[in-house]
Formats: sequence, structure tokens, C-alpha cells
Amino acid sequence: MGPKTQRVYETIRSWIESGRYSPGDKLPSERALSAELEIGRTALRQVLARLSNEHFIKAHDRSSYRVLGGESVPTPAELEPWKIHGSRHVYENRWVNLDLVDVEPPGVDRFEHHVVRLFRVAITAVIDDQDRVLMLWRYRFVPQQWGWELPGGIVDAGEDAATTAARETEEETGWRPGPVEHVVSYQPMIGMVDSPHEIFVARGAEKVGEPTDAEEAGEIAWIPLDDIPRLMAEGKLMGSGTLVALLHILASRSRGAR
Repeated sequence: MGPKTQRVYETIRSWIESGRYSPGDKLPSERALSAELEIGRTALRQVLARLSNEHFIKAHDRSSYRVLGGESVPTPAELEPWKIHGSRHVYENRWVNLDLVDVEPPGVDRFEHHVVRLFRVAITAVIDDQDRVLMLWRYRFVPQQWGWELPGGIVDAGEDAATTAARETEEETGWRPGPVEHVVSYQPMIGMVDSPHEIFVARGAEKVGEPTDAEEAGEIAWIPLDDIPRLMAEGKLMGSGTLVALLHILASRSRGAR
């Protein structure tokens, strides 16, 4: 892609990222874009093809494109939910609760279903200006494995999850993150385990001391984002929170959302 074509690509992309064209909006016709941007139709189509491959736009019909993001997936009609007839505690301590829940799925006989209930956790991916992410190299005895993880921990009672995200990062790494931004909430094992996860991203951090959480201590490093796919393929990234956060960042990065 030549310099002029690259400039046209950056111009159209900036229109989308700045909100000049919102998700679902139709871009001007190829004829109009060619005239406005002073570029030939062949070169313009190269630009549009690249924007389409990077999921900024989608071909709507011949010589017509729409900005992605405005489409909505229709919600299926609600089906009959499972009936819950009651529950009883089997075991509980300060970390975990185990319940037996009396459930009745539609068309199925009642039975008792084990449910593990854990506390809400907050996990933070801190990215610096060199496109590196702050991570810890830890040993986890349950899978008996070493691996890279993002800092995170349990949200204390009455504490905001964003506060937890920043606090845990500082306690575990000695780095105080910049403002944290919530990006996604999810449940990692929704069939049997109730374990709400909150994922945050922060840009930049300040070194304020050494880690203060001895139990969670590990080797601390800034890992280049370009190395994440390889580490993932090698099985060196542990925990669903780490994977969800980093996949979100890589997906946003591929679309130019810095």
C-alpha cells in the first residue's frame, strides 16, 4: 500500500473511530469517496478491502459499505426456566460455599445439583506505552504448573470492584496502575460454579515499592503483547481471567482500538 493509499486508509479509519460514521452507518459511495479523497477507484477498493478485513466495515451491497457494530443479534424467545425448590448448605468457610440445590428442569424429574459459590474477583491487565502487559510468573499447586497470570483478587465486602482491581495490582506487583476501565464481566464455569469475574484494563503504572502480598508473590515482568499468542499456544497462560482479558486486548488491538 503506497503512501497516498495509506493516508486514505488512515482518513477513513479516523472517520469511524472519531464517530463521524457510527456503527450501522452507511459510508458514501465509492464514487463519492473517490472524488472526496482524490484517489482512484482501484486504490480505494484496496483500502476498503483492508478496512473490511480488519472488521471496521462490511460490504452491504455492490459498491456500498456499512460501519460494523450496529447490527444486533435477535434475542430468542424465553423458554421455561428450571424450577428451584430449595437448597441446603453442605460446606462453607471463608473462601468457598458448597450447596445442594433442589432443581427441576423442564420435562425432567427433580434432582439435587451441586453448586459451588465463590466470591467475586477483579482482574487487571495493565498496558504500558511499549505495548507490554504487567504479569506474574506463579506456581499453582492445583494443576501443579508454573505460568503467567494477571494480578487480581477477591472483592472485599463493600468495596468497589475497580478499587479492588487497582489495590490487588499494587499489592501483588508493587506497581500502581493508572485509571482502571471495566471491560467485561463473566462466569468461568457457569454450569456448576458461581464465580463472578470482573475484568479491567489500565494504561500505564507507577512503581511505588515492592509487592506486599507474600502469598501471591511471584516473578514480575512486563510481557510484550506480541508474545501473548505464543505463550497461549505453549500453555503458559493460566486462569480464565488472564485469558479473557488478554484476548479482549488483542481483539481490540487488531481493530486499532488503542
